Parts: sequence; structure tokens; C-alpha cells
Amino acid sequence: MNDYIVYTDSGCDISPELLAQWGVGLSSLTFRFEDEEVEYTGPEMSVEDFYDRMRAGGVAKTSAINIGSFIDAFEPLLQQGKDILYLGFSSALSTTYNSAVIAVRQLSEQYPARKIIAVDSLSASAGQGLLVYLASEKKKSGATIDETAAYLNEIRLHICHWFTVDDLEYLKRGGRISPTVALVGNILGIKPVLHVDNEGKLVNISKIRGRKKSLAALAEKYAELAAQPESGTVFISHSSCVEDANALASLLHEQHGVSVQLITDIGPVIGAHTGPGTVALFFVARER
Repeated sequence: MNDYIVYTDSGCDISPELLAQWGVGLSSLTFRFEDEEVEYTGPEMSVEDFYDRMRAGGVAKTSAINIGSFIDAFEPLLQQGKDILYLGFSSALSTTYNSAVIAVRQLSEQYPARKIIAVDSLSASAGQGLLVYLASEKKKSGATIDETAAYLNEIRLHICHWFTVDDLEYLKRGGRISPTVALVGNILGIKPVLHVDNEGKLVNISKIRGRKKSLAALAEKYAELAAQPESGTVFISHSSCVEDANALASLLHEQHGVSVQLITDIGPVIGAHTGPGTVALFFVARER
């Protein structure tokens, strides 16, 4: 059986250090602020500095990974005799996955003895990260690259993404809501609850008044949908609001006895569109 590496991109919101512990390779999307030409991949700017700039009015833009970058990242692994299983940021939210598919097609012709598989996670942030974790665990159990790819395709629509934002301004900038809705919502303290649907797109589900109630709504969705409410693997991500992330984790433990396995930062790739103050919950469910 050929050795293979699980590979992903920075849309997963898992730190490079933790991915390395899982044995997972990483390529990074880039971001920049409108008032400067410098492009960042992440390590050059802390997440706190990133969100401080957003709070000060900075507008961040992100760029997908291009075909050449994937070729440059994958080729050395293939030359080492490794196969590659790439799990990508939702194709409904970024062109990154499509670039990877083209790179895979080109490299498969150059390295016919190697196997390269690309899987669209239809996920984002730590939802994609949860899939990456499950893939790494599957590989550790002895699963082949084909078995792990089949598992990911089977389970990806069972990964729930539920999240709430603190400031509607950032959803307005991204065209998710109108300026009028954002203005009125912020005045009334509206905290929308959103999720990622089966096509990998963001969908606005409900409008909750107040932060505490919006976090409670996320916990209610867990109770409603979780496949294993008391023992499932649960990830939480947040954008510069760790206290709220911890509050949600405590709520889940108090109400359902489940321990959150990972609380992670929402990085610039996702945070550029949701802004500071976002809390997101991810778990394996009966359905999305």
C-alpha cells in the first residue's frame, strides 16, 4: 500500500502547528487590506492585529490559491513517492478547490504511478477542520487513500456549521444582507444565526435579539441535530471573542455532557467576511 498524506488549505482554521501534529499538509490562501498592496498568508500578522484593523475600519480582501501554487506544493510530495488526498475549502465559497482539481489533473499526467485525489469539503472554518481531523484519524486507523476519500465524501454532508455574528456590518460588506437590514439589526441588537447548507453556501436561518440568546440557539441546534449528543467530536471557532466561545462550550457541557475537543481562532480567510465577534459550532450530525 502506497503511503499518502492528507493535505488541506487555510480555509480550515486549524493552526499549522496542530495540522503538523495530525500529519496534515497545508497551503494558504492570501489576504490584504484595501489600503495597502502587501499580501499576507497568515503568520506575518496575528489574528488579534487582524481583527483590530477590521474594528478600526480596515477592509480585508482574500485571494484563492492558484493552480501553480498547488503544483509547487504537491510535486515535491509526489517526488518523495507519496500519494496525496487533498480536502479543500468549499467550492461554493472559493475557487481554491477548483484550482486544486486542475493541478491534480496536470500532475496525474506527469506522475501516473502516483494517486492524487481532491475532495470538496463543502465546508469552511473548523467545519472543514473537523473533516481534516476525521481524515487524519481514518488514516491512522490504517485506511487506504481510497477508503479515506470515500469516507469523507460520505460524511461531509453530516458536518454541521452553525454560527452567529456580533456585528452585521461585515455581512453587509460581503453582500449577505442589505445596508438597511444591517443598520436596523445593529440598532435592535439582532444577532443572526447562520449555517452552511448542503451546497457549501452560507444561509441566514434566524434572527435572535442579544448575544446570550444567539449562543443558546447554537446549543439548541446541537441538541436537535447531533448524531451523538453526549460523545461526539465538537469544534468551536471564534474571531477575537474567546470568552463567548468558552461560554458556548460550557453551555454544551452543562446541557448535554459533551466536552468540546477544540476551540480555535477564525483566521483572516473566513474572518474577512464575518468580522470580529463571530462564534461558530461544528459537529457530526444526522443531517446538516
